[in-house]
Amino acid sequence: MKATVTRRRTIGLIAASALVFAACGGSSSATDTTEPATCDAANVASPRIVSLSPTATEMLVAIGAADNIAAVDSLSTYPESVSCKVTKISAYEPSAEAIVGYRPEIVVISNDMNKITEQLKSADPGIRVWTGAAAASLDDVYSQIADLGELTGHETEAADLVENMKSRIADATKGIDGEVGSLSYYYELDNTFYSVTSNTFVGALLTPFGMTNIADGVEDGNDWPQLSAESIVKANPSIVFLADTKCCRQNAASVAARAGWNGIDAVKNGNVVELDDDVASRWGPRVVDLVEVFAAAVKKARG
Repeated sequence: MKATVTRRRTIGLIAASALVFAACGGSSSATDTTEPATCDAANVASPRIVSLSPTATEMLVAIGAADNIAAVDSLSTYPESVSCKVTKISAYEPSAEAIVGYRPEIVVISNDMNKITEQLKSADPGIRVWTGAAAASLDDVYSQIADLGELTGHETEAADLVENMKSRIADATKGIDGEVGSLSYYYELDNTFYSVTSNTFVGALLTPFGMTNIADGVEDGNDWPQLSAESIVKANPSIVFLADTKCCRQNAASVAARAGWNGIDAVKNGNVVELDDDVASRWGPRVVDLVEVFAAAVKKARG
């Protein structure tokens, strides 16, 4: 399977996952309410943490545990407060030797690449490995935030974050349920037309809006099907979500320039939504921003 699809599956992707958006900015990010952390890689509080998961890194900072982070993987580029802790350690091919060099008490991962858990336990039996697998639902997201809160002694902050996320999502989706059954959408993972069905994490985020996902049923048993340009044009989606603005440099203009796409309702009505690839492929606190952009797009398409 293509590398792009494998990467996008991390949203539980979002990923993404999706994974604020080029269309609306990031000023309302769920992490904005946290105090900016001092980026001091030398002074790290116990328990010392090495994060090999960009999603977990965002969660840790959002619950106030940034001071516990000794190092993060090469893709943990958000938020800015951990910038000085970004290393060359790859979450896809992690080096136990490099990780142990940061003297972690806890290593957080999203999957056991290279059997890193076994390697770390062999190198230092005292290291605890916490796994936050790709979420399948918002409940999974909330559970992982609560787990990290307990792990770091930030239970109260974690609980507050979850409540804030739930409140914002409830506000964003208020008054939309059951009113948009005539709308449909196409969610683009890359410019070769890979998409996601309603059985994915992103699909689960969009399901409450009551729209038809044009990728559903395209490939039996495959929740990341590759559509054809012709089938997308024929399906005539009301909204097009682009989760490939960074990886593939796609935007509303490039979509409109595709052969035959200027006749699609989403293009004609200005409902091509440019997402931030990183936000759309992760399942951390910024998933709220994802839902809010979905809601805004639905309200606009509904008229």
